[in-house]
Amino acid sequence: MFGQRTVDAAPGTHYRSERVSAVNGQYFFSTREGTLEGPYFTRVDAEREIAFYIRRMKQANDIIESRAF
Repeated sequence: MFGQRTVDAAPGTHYRSERVSAVNGQYFFSTREGTLEGPYFTRVDAEREIAFYIRRMKQANDIIESRAF
């Protein structure tokens, strides 16, 4: 997918990939920031935590933006 997210300096190609992976029966998810979060006991747990992670990141971004002014 070629495009530009609001946080990107320039347009580029972004490849969609599965965020959840299993290693030795434990589940992890990868982030755009390049971190690997986990382990979680089930895939459902990992997927639920993705939603929580995104919400936390948005809240942190909102706090940072509100303090910039």
